[in-house]
Amino acid sequence: MNAARRCMYAGKLLSPEISKGYLKCYAKLLINKQNRIAVPVSRQYSTQDVSEHSAVTSEQWKNYLIASDSETESILAKDMLVCSDFLSETEEESLLGEVEPYMKRLRYEFDHWDNAIHGYRETEKLKWNKENQKILQRVRELAFPPGVPQISYVHVLDISKEGYIKPHVDAVRFCGNTIAGLSLLSSCVMRLALEKDSSCYGDVLLNRRSLYIMRHKARYDYTHEVLPGEKSMFKGQAIPRNRRMSIICRNEPEKEH
Repeated sequence: MNAARRCMYAGKLLSPEISKGYLKCYAKLLINKQNRIAVPVSRQYSTQDVSEHSAVTSEQWKNYLIASDSETESILAKDMLVCSDFLSETEEESLLGEVEPYMKRLRYEFDHWDNAIHGYRETEKLKWNKENQKILQRVRELAFPPGVPQISYVHVLDISKEGYIKPHVDAVRFCGNTIAGLSLLSSCVMRLALEKDSSCYGDVLLNRRSLYIMRHKARYDYTHEVLPGEKSMFKGQAIPRNRRMSIICRNEPEKEH
């Protein structure tokens, strides 16, 4: 079960044996008594797990984060965090079950207001059922420090199999310094590139049912994009793209914006 107990944090592969101050995660297993199959469920994370002071070596996190240079590597290791298997299969199904009936009534669009997304449909959702409220509360408690004003509406973004997100920086007038997104239905590769010099970039593997937390420099100084199917590669291996849904929590824009 050692592999099941590993976790991903900003592309950092860590084992639970790493000393205090490092990321720790615990994979619980359910046993399907009928088929005797071990089924992994969501892993538990704490605010310490995403602390800006967490320390790991590059050899550990290079398993899930590839950067063009050491400076980009250092910045994204701190400000682009990924929690693998944040959701269980049951939790993913619960979220999809609530949003699918509405999303399926929408058509995929190919012209975005700021030309950032191709092949998408989206909505903002305020009210959730009790079980999904608990899931989103876990996201909020992990991603945002206490007292940080958060946007009540949750952004639901559905990208078709052929769709993709072009390089962009989210408008500062719409959200603050942190964006936390759940990845449903499909894995993908997200590329973050320095806005002033796109040759400085990092590729981050976002597995299905993971949570990413993009903050600070990764949020403001780097564009982000989801690579289209033909470019969806990580460490030389193809990452199959399918329809993908993101459920995104944000904090309020900073006052000066």
